[in-house]
Amino acid sequence: MTTRPHTTKHIVITGGVVSSLGKGIACASIGRLLVNMGLRVRIQKLDPYLNVDPGTMNPFQHGEVYVTDDGAETDLDLGHYERFLGVPCSKLSTVTSGRIYSSVIQKERAGKYNGGTVQVIPHVTDEIKGTIRGLGGPEVDVVISEVGGTVGDIEGLPFMEAVRQLRHEIGSQNLVFVHLVYVPFIKAAGEIKTKPAQHSVQKLREIGIVPDLLLCRAEKALSKGVKDKLALFCNVDQDKVIDLPDVPTSIYEVPQVLHKQGLHEILARRMGFEGRTCDMHAWDLMVGHIRKPKDTVTIAMVGKYIDHQDAYKSVTESIDHAAYSHLLKANIVRLESEALEKDEAWAERLKGIDGILVPGGFGKRGFEGKLRAIRWARENKVPYLGLCLGMQAACIEFARNVLGLAEANSTEMNEKTPHPVITVMESQKDIVAAGNLGGTMRLGAYPCTIARRSSRTHKLYAADVVSERHRHRWEFNNAYRAQYEAAGLQFTGLFMPDPTRPEVSLVEVIELKDHPFFLATQAHPEFQSTPVKPHPLFRGFLGAAYKRKKGEPE
Repeated sequence: MTTRPHTTKHIVITGGVVSSLGKGIACASIGRLLVNMGLRVRIQKLDPYLNVDPGTMNPFQHGEVYVTDDGAETDLDLGHYERFLGVPCSKLSTVTSGRIYSSVIQKERAGKYNGGTVQVIPHVTDEIKGTIRGLGGPEVDVVISEVGGTVGDIEGLPFMEAVRQLRHEIGSQNLVFVHLVYVPFIKAAGEIKTKPAQHSVQKLREIGIVPDLLLCRAEKALSKGVKDKLALFCNVDQDKVIDLPDVPTSIYEVPQVLHKQGLHEILARRMGFEGRTCDMHAWDLMVGHIRKPKDTVTIAMVGKYIDHQDAYKSVTESIDHAAYSHLLKANIVRLESEALEKDEAWAERLKGIDGILVPGGFGKRGFEGKLRAIRWARENKVPYLGLCLGMQAACIEFARNVLGLAEANSTEMNEKTPHPVITVMESQKDIVAAGNLGGTMRLGAYPCTIARRSSRTHKLYAADVVSERHRHRWEFNNAYRAQYEAAGLQFTGLFMPDPTRPEVSLVEVIELKDHPFFLATQAHPEFQSTPVKPHPLFRGFLGAAYKRKKGEPE
């Protein structure tokens, strides 16, 4: 008896009319349905911009930089992918024009093209197809590829041509094209208009791609008449026009909306996975908690890029995940750290807050405002969680106001500080001096040994060794460790490259004794939180904040 060779199926999702329609959420939601059917899914983002990755891009322009286990600095959509699917992404999950062209040029310089003329077709498109195929394999049933931008963008044309070729090469039965369109409601006319969607599909067909399925973004569900019109003029089967209206409470309702319309069954039939049940029980339970919280808790997030909605996307999502697990709704108060620094009445902004969080970041703008918020949390017994720079800031605040080292600082903020309690990592000194910033930080997952079994850190993690993701160049200066411990600040998590030499270990987690909850980590735990499995540090933080609100003892 012979068995058929395994064939990875592909779903390619494109967008039309305008950006920011939620293509990443749509991709992640489709992936969630497939995972709930027991399929092995991998997902990737194809970004047309020329940056190699978003690691050096301003968060005001691009939002948060998301970091994978293997150290890739990626688009924030990969955070959506991991949170929805519960499946880790990798370097193969992020593809940019910059990365594609860099690879092609390197091959040309190495003579890999035998002296031939290097062109967009076939060399660039072949490189793109190779990255898409590379995510598949015997252990993967479905690869979902999101093409960034909108159809018709000049920079996106090589990606569109590559996926068109890919379908021709692997067969239409192995690749499904899903096109996300905008169906606006014109209030002045009181009508829903389908023309933008029609023109988007027309442009896609000019490129040579015929969508198999339409996802229709709209303010509310579409009538049968509108769907029939879209099916007729976009040349799509009537049952392949799927509503994607605004959801009332949370983005985590989107998989339910798609499931209700049978999208999972449509895709299963199209890809040859009939007969599988889509188990939504755990997801429905989680969404039920979101819709009916028993109470609220107020968390102040003190950061530098507060005005940008997506700059701390994983952090706000992780706060929400932890709140859901306590049957709470988190009221996140965004406080600009520079405003705290300049406002003489800054303390008034922190009154009524149940917990304070300082996320990661770089640079000295607004840094003193973060120190003020941390001191308030420490002295007023307000639960505090610090992430990356939030840990370093906590160490600096403690040095200045508890250890009496008034000019303590990080060498990032002041190279000439007499007390460099935070200093550039030894492995980063030459990199910083050379100014080679892109992709050169301590990136990706590293093990952390929980140094004290009696600590809050160990209680929360319930493990002796954990793995967390990192993105930093500066670290705690071990020369000051004894002073801190003598004053009551404990180092409860350590990265120990050599277990026989604890003096060269890196500080990963700190916590303060005799405080309801004062804990900070050099890592970015927000990158490993999901709505059905909140991160333990966030869950502990939200629990402590709610106890403060209710006036309960720790």
